[in-house]
Amino acid sequence: MSGFDSFYNDLLFLINTHEKNNTPLKIEKDLEANIIKVFGENITALARAKNGLNEVTELAYATAEHHPYWNLLYNCSEITHTILENWKGEFSKKDIDDIEWSIKELKQTLEKFNGKI
Repeated sequence: MSGFDSFYNDLLFLINTHEKNNTPLKIEKDLEANIIKVFGENITALARAKNGLNEVTELAYATAEHHPYWNLLYNCSEITHTILENWKGEFSKKDIDDIEWSIKELKQTLEKFNGKI
């Protein structure tokens, strides 16, 4: 058993202990990728989406211009951030302008790819 597998088993024991004390928790795992997520009882779909998007954005920032798809990933994540931040509200003029700018960037990048095909 690897160190991570051992940690996971210890974590399951801890989670079960807290659930016996009426602390509802949800766990998601991808043990092949060494990922474990623990969610509390008040987690919402919107909060989970924002959290997951942060991981995508981190990849876009870390990859920078070294990957040919960087600009697509970056601008899609920026559009999605704007959408999720305004999920319960309305877009401002600045939000719409930012989305339009990102769409133009996406189109320009796709045109470059299209020219290579």
